[in-house]
Amino acid sequence: QVQLVESGGGSVQAGGSLRLSCEASAYTYRMGWFRQAPGKEREGVSTILLGSGNTNYADSVKGRFTISRDSAKKTVYLQMNSLKPEDTAMYYCAARGFDSTRSWSDQGGYNIWGQGTQVTVSS
Repeated sequence: QVQLVESGGGSVQAGGSLRLSCEASAYTYRMGWFRQAPGKEREGVSTILLGSGNTNYADSVKGRFTISRDSAKKTVYLQMNSLKPEDTAMYYCAARGFDSTRSWSDQGGYNIWGQGTQVTVSS
């Protein structure tokens, strides 16, 4: 079974930057990040196709977050700039090994999940 190992995260002041990394133990089709803040539902942040590099972003992070991948390393990165307090959440790496008709932001379309890494942005 494919496993995901996340790194990065931490605490930063508003306006700061953090970078998350997620390495898969085997090839996957699509990888990316979801987040869940206390009392809120998990939401899609950004995903990328490991092959083509096509990306998707939530409107709330467009222009501030950048997702990239190193296909050879089976690793994706999420560079988060201009962080806001509302970005505070547990961030989960997710992956699926197949194409799907489900939206990229539909968490039900992902069958592989990381343990999560906390991102805290203080004002």
